[in-house]
Amino acid sequence: MSADPTSLLEVRIPGPNPDWLSQINEEILEPDLPIVDPHHHLWDMRGKRYLLDELMEDVNSGHNIVATVFLECAAMYRADGPEHMRPLGETEFVNGIAAMSASGRYGKTKVCAGIVGFADLTMGAAVEDVLAAQVAAGNGRFRGTRYGAGWSESPLINDSHTNPSEHVYLEPTFREGFAKLAKFDLSFEAWLYHTHIGDVSSLADAFPDQRMVLNHFAGPMAIGPYAGKRDEIFVTWQKDIRELAKRPNVYAKLGGLGMVLNGYKFEDQPKPPGSELLADTWRPYFETAIEAFGPDRCMFESNFPVDKVTSSYAVYWNCFKRIASGASAEEKRALFHDTAARFYKLDL
Repeated sequence: MSADPTSLLEVRIPGPNPDWLSQINEEILEPDLPIVDPHHHLWDMRGKRYLLDELMEDVNSGHNIVATVFLECAAMYRADGPEHMRPLGETEFVNGIAAMSASGRYGKTKVCAGIVGFADLTMGAAVEDVLAAQVAAGNGRFRGTRYGAGWSESPLINDSHTNPSEHVYLEPTFREGFAKLAKFDLSFEAWLYHTHIGDVSSLADAFPDQRMVLNHFAGPMAIGPYAGKRDEIFVTWQKDIRELAKRPNVYAKLGGLGMVLNGYKFEDQPKPPGSELLADTWRPYFETAIEAFGPDRCMFESNFPVDKVTSSYAVYWNCFKRIASGASAEEKRALFHDTAARFYKLDL
């Protein structure tokens, strides 16, 4: 794991431009549709603060967000103590935010109803003590862990803040640590790039009873050596996603395509994209995943504030609603609410 992941992310993650984003204002589609946002972050990076007030400004932009799930992002790690225990600071911090929300003073949304934190699974069996401490720190809200495995041979593409080896999910010591998740009934978030989707399939085969969810469509890259190759890459990505979906213990998060990594460069345009443009642009990825996994294993996600570099929270959920416009009422409930609530075992 990187010695200072917070500083690393401060440099890597671009901050949103509020003036640029304010140029677009859409009518909210299906405003009563209940939504669980299963993937957002909170942090206080230099010049990039995204805490409860900032999150609530987005959550209250018109959609019916009933609950959210926090995803680890190296925020508020403890400054001292054993390094492997420092990520507990993030869970303690987020649990405090969740307690603020539970007071009801910030609206009806159950913010951080679920917490996904970090534990260094490459510790092997010794990670059990960290997982036990994380569960305790979450005060009933800790639901799982994520271990970023994003790796690229290109210096133009950032590896995950864990500083992973090329095939960390295949390593025996990692899997020894991974096996400990079951003892605490914790889920696992797989985050890596499109070139390594097969590693998730292998992991799912080795642990067929472990609940897992793929983040951000496995990060289809379109920068650096992958620039200008989107159509070619999509064919391979689609094949790998369909293969991964054959594992019934694997779910999929639908979102995260607004990152710089994905190479759409909407942030370089004079105005931010609207929901119709985003839906038309991204539809092939969403439709492939929904067809492969089915609505009962798919959940729309905001990935905010990372994806805020591309467009606003209100626009994103309008985009997702456009993509799901042909779905039945039952399918929509699954995609926007039920799958996430079930996967994270949320009491809603």
